[in-house]
Amino acid sequence: MSDRHAFVEHIIAPLRVAPGREVHLGQEWDPADTFGTLAKDAAEQRLAEGVEMLSDYQRRLAAQDTYAVLLIIQGIDASGKDGTIKHVMSGVNPQGVDVHAFKTPSAEDLSHDYLWRYQCKLPARGRIGIFNRSHYEEVLVVRVHPEQLAHEQLPASRPENHFWERRYREINDWERYLSENGVRVVKVFLHISRDEQQQRLLARIDDPTRNWKFSPADFAERQYWGAYQKAFSEMLSHTSTEWAPWHIVPANHKWFARSATASILVDALAQIDPQYPALDAAAGALMADARRELADGG
Repeated sequence: MSDRHAFVEHIIAPLRVAPGREVHLGQEWDPADTFGTLAKDAAEQRLAEGVEMLSDYQRRLAAQDTYAVLLIIQGIDASGKDGTIKHVMSGVNPQGVDVHAFKTPSAEDLSHDYLWRYQCKLPARGRIGIFNRSHYEEVLVVRVHPEQLAHEQLPASRPENHFWERRYREINDWERYLSENGVRVVKVFLHISRDEQQQRLLARIDDPTRNWKFSPADFAERQYWGAYQKAFSEMLSHTSTEWAPWHIVPANHKWFARSATASILVDALAQIDPQYPALDAAAGALMADARRELADGG
């Protein structure tokens, strides 16, 4: 293992949620933690190195055309999802990346099962897809606001059915299906404190260049902070699996969150280890003929 890859594993190991672990965000996970691994300047350097590695892996992923990578980024409002995507993906070829931000479901979305609209946006082989929010909204926002279920036109459940546990199982099964069919699912939860969210929302109000980022809905949702923390904790506890583990990234410090997310994505691609395809003998001969003709001015 190279020094770079050893460092990648070193930084992300404490962030990975072991399958079956019960998560309590307010008790065990400090959103300001940096695990003593990096100072800001060093983290920014590691981010630059991570972006360089991502660029190399992306080219190989596209050339091999066998696997796809789906990066899922979840977090409460103002947790830094947009900025993390911008910085982590800054050096890759945009033609090989698809980013989807899922908003309130449309009438067409609601006429299908709840995973349908996410299935439609999965990355093709050879590509990296990013979900800025994702199917996990269906066990987060919908859980905090269960009245939204009325719009999903679901068949009535028997009383003995445990609705949320069933959704966790369905999501786990879907992600396992994706994994077994060549889609590597990488999941990052950006964890910030309530005080940090307050400061970021105030910055959006006080800075005219950030006013466009302020949403009254984000402010209104702060009253449900406790409910969201409970929903996040249960989601992380029930849906971190061997084939698609969650990573809880402390995000009070943006520089740490960005470096850590880049490391997580690099690690996933390193495990795939995509390779440039080797030409067979016939294709090699044709290319050699073409080269001779081109060299002769043809």
